[in-house]
Amino acid sequence: MTRQGSGLVLRLYMGLFFLYMFLPLAIMVAAGFNDYSPPSVTVWKGVTLRWFAELWQDERMWSGLMNSLLIAGAVIGLAIPMGLAGALLLGRLGGRAAGLLYTAMVSPLLTPGIILGISTAIFWNGLGVAAGLFTAILAQTTFIASYTMLMFMARLQRQDAALEEAALDLGATPFQAFRRITLPFLKPTILTAAVIAFLQSFENYNTTMFSIGGRHTLVTEIGSRMRFGLSPAVNALGILFILATIAFALAWGALKERERRAAARL
Repeated sequence: MTRQGSGLVLRLYMGLFFLYMFLPLAIMVAAGFNDYSPPSVTVWKGVTLRWFAELWQDERMWSGLMNSLLIAGAVIGLAIPMGLAGALLLGRLGGRAAGLLYTAMVSPLLTPGIILGISTAIFWNGLGVAAGLFTAILAQTTFIASYTMLMFMARLQRQDAALEEAALDLGATPFQAFRRITLPFLKPTILTAAVIAFLQSFENYNTTMFSIGGRHTLVTEIGSRMRFGLSPAVNALGILFILATIAFALAWGALKERERRAAARL
């Protein structure tokens, strides 16, 4: 195949890829402004903003959002230190013990979310704790901590162990060496792991559905409404999430550009 032909195939592939990625979002946005229910773009009744007003008055949807944010924040607070502790432990162990412990720590990633949710609810119910936000937090943490552990392990493999050894030889305590050398080295991964943990928690359905009992999150509430047909207010919520994502991306890009310019002036 000639270079021109391969370039044409590449452009065609990229076009199909972006169409596959963004066409559903475009349809969702269009349905969010269509004065027709259920959500549709094939039946157009006119442009309206009433679905945003309906979303604003939907107390159950907003309470689900608050529960999702609460659970995600708690999961971050638990998964980050647990994953970091696991990565540090495995980095200092060797032989068969490390392999067995690694398998045990990674196993939640291979366990179906339904099993994690049900087993967590049953275990804590046996201890007299009813299923709710607490059990949902613990159920999600069991597998999200494994994600963070793998991220920390990948980062620690790039660290120069001689730096900590030199600090210890110069009289630093193990905690001081960790705080002054290892922790700053892990800072980018901590931020990345926190974002991944938040997204994994916020969008989780299977584990949360079977561990939260009578409470609900945003995702489980939307899932429960699927049985009766969704309102275009859900599309309006999706539009708000898209705008928030764009705003965060622009803010992040501006921050990195500011840091780049500050570094260039030094």
